[in-house]
Amino acid sequence: MISSNRRNFLSGIVGATALSLLRRGHAAEPALTAVPGSELAADPRRPQFHLLPAANWMNDPNAPVYFQGRYHMFYQFNPNQAVWGDMHWGHAVSEDMVHWKHLPVALAPTPGGPDEAGCFTGTAVLQDGIVLVLYTAVHSAPEEQATSKDGPQSLRETQCLATTTDPELKSWNKLPTPVLSSPPSGMQVNGFRDPSPWRQGDWWYMVIGSGIANRGGAVLLYRSRDLRSWEFLHVLADRDGFGAHSPEAFDPWEVWECPEFFSLGEKHVLIYSTGGRAYWQSGELNPEAMTFRAEHSGLLDYGSMYAPKTQLDKHGNRILWGWVTEARPQAEFKAAGWAGLMSLPRVLSIGADGRLRTTVAEEVTSLRGREQKLDNSQEGAKRLAQVGSMQLESCCGEFLASVGRGQEPFMLALHSTAADTRFLQLLYDPLYPGQLTVDARPLPVPLVHGEDLEIRVLIDGSVMEIFAGGVGVWTKRFYPAGAKPQGVRLTWTGKVESLKSLSVWEMKPISSDRLTT
Repeated sequence: MISSNRRNFLSGIVGATALSLLRRGHAAEPALTAVPGSELAADPRRPQFHLLPAANWMNDPNAPVYFQGRYHMFYQFNPNQAVWGDMHWGHAVSEDMVHWKHLPVALAPTPGGPDEAGCFTGTAVLQDGIVLVLYTAVHSAPEEQATSKDGPQSLRETQCLATTTDPELKSWNKLPTPVLSSPPSGMQVNGFRDPSPWRQGDWWYMVIGSGIANRGGAVLLYRSRDLRSWEFLHVLADRDGFGAHSPEAFDPWEVWECPEFFSLGEKHVLIYSTGGRAYWQSGELNPEAMTFRAEHSGLLDYGSMYAPKTQLDKHGNRILWGWVTEARPQAEFKAAGWAGLMSLPRVLSIGADGRLRTTVAEEVTSLRGREQKLDNSQEGAKRLAQVGSMQLESCCGEFLASVGRGQEPFMLALHSTAADTRFLQLLYDPLYPGQLTVDARPLPVPLVHGEDLEIRVLIDGSVMEIFAGGVGVWTKRFYPAGAKPQGVRLTWTGKVESLKSLSVWEMKPISSDRLTT
């Protein structure tokens, strides 16, 4: 994924170094950052149970797939620096979507090829028992041939195909020429990338992320018999066609990136990313006309998560992964030697109201260690004191609370045990019963009659993933100061009887040294 509409988003975290890497347009030799491994391992801000490379830059999840009993995650990776640029496909494998083993780089730019300036975001499919990936290839081009003009760069994006017969998915064969070399004839686009195909009946269909000049973001729909020759059908979704289901702000140069379209329950769901946010729409597909009518919409995550991809797990659940972005200056993460990580696996479903629901995959509970549990037999001050005594030894654990939404306000907050620092504040105001505020910003959590509000917070080094009511999701970055991990304590303000249950778990790291898995 590379985008003109992301100029501000990416330029805020990368600089001339990354652009010069992209301009080089050749396959880099994988090499770790100059930061010693001992420093990386000792960094208290480095997560312990999220997937990230041993060092350097990670962004979009690419082509997650379950194949022959194992989960494969590919991802955008700069093997040489902890800044964006020189895009390769990193590769990790897991048996449970939680514990990961790093494998060699799967795709690298080919000198003189259509991807000489980078192998960008793509999707995996299975055909006759073989895994194929469609991905966006990028190379420098004259301005009149460019599909993306990002500052000084004129880049042409084409869609390429790679196949493998390797059961470990480590070695890949690229088709030498793109399977889709240009946008629809006569359409002036601001981007043309992130292919996502699926099988439906006798056809393969594919959505492409794009933007139509002076019109805004769009998702283009194609079809094919063989994954190699593609026919443009129409615009599946765009700002003009969806009114209230479009993003709030309008940018005539925006691109709706990383689209995916899939069935879920009795509905179809479209996801896409733009302007630093990831969105969803649920609604109805007309399979004859292949048109989509959105009925509901929202944000997939209200915080630091972007460019998500989905896959089916071994049980047929729709799993969503997202790039957890950095929220600190480039100089800081470049000096740290690592940047970006993968979200925990999230299970998507459709609620009775037709809206998207999100929960943490059950596999993550395997990491739970020692549990501290609220004793419901205690009342008043004793119960409040027990809440105050529940804490984590370091920023690596889980808080799970069930709260009654009544006429009393409450505040649940997480603080450092080592300093007077508040990491997180969740506030409920009965005047607005359908929302929480997260650090003073609203998070919609629709009311369900008679149902308590479940709040789940997974905290890991410098990231929190917050899940509320199966609907509201917020990924937060925070960076505790100091050279050692800080503990975390919980405070509750309000009627303690509203707190129906509370558990706190230490979480077990997935790596002994935070570098390899």
